Amino acid sequence: MLIHPEFDPIALSLGPLSVRWYGLMYLVAFVLFIVLGRAHARRRPELGWNAQAIDDLLFYGVLGVIVGGRLGEVVFFQPGYYLAHPGEILAIWKGGMSFHGGFLGVLAAMWLYG
Repeated sequence: MLIHPEFDPIALSLGPLSVRWYGLMYLVAFVLFIVLGRAHARRRPELGWNAQAIDDLLFYGVLGVIVGGRLGEVVFFQPGYYLAHPGEILAIWKGGMSFHGGFLGVLAAMWLYG
């Protein structure tokens, strides 16, 4: 038997607004990308990166994570449900993001960007 901790997926609630742990982790990752990417671009100008390029890369990465993560959830984990309820595919506020789909989405976004 595998023992794992059970915790509330909601980090904090402010009235009707709930912030989930995975949302906070996305935010931390995006902020770290900006801070570290810009610092690296300043330290290594010979690589040709600047703040605008870092911002553009983040934009495409975030888009890839969100679109890929949601499509991964729809295609990999609950295709029958979403075939029966196609209007729910865009309802990301109800949860349902796939790490695998997000990873594939980022790969696709970086391929398109690069």
